[in-house]
Amino acid sequence: MNSFINFVEFENRVVSATYRNLMVKAKVLLVDSTSGADLPDPVTTIASPLPTGSLRIHLPEAVRPGVYFLKALNAHGSYLTRSADFRIG
Repeated sequence: MNSFINFVEFENRVVSATYRNLMVKAKVLLVDSTSGADLPDPVTTIASPLPTGSLRIHLPEAVRPGVYFLKALNAHGSYLTRSADFRIG
């Protein structure tokens, strides 16, 4: 089963994305593309029983301008997929 997460847009400190084949309790993290570091906040947990859907991730003020990507982990914390890089700021 091939999972994917697709960045759609960034507007008003909200990241919009779509996903496929992410199951309940999968986590989506924001990652700094330059350093490769996972940001501790925000972390979004998939709550929908459907494996396909969309996300709206509200960014805290602590997230600074830069290049980021979204990374999806399964319920056990194993890597599933990542989005393309996108710019915030």
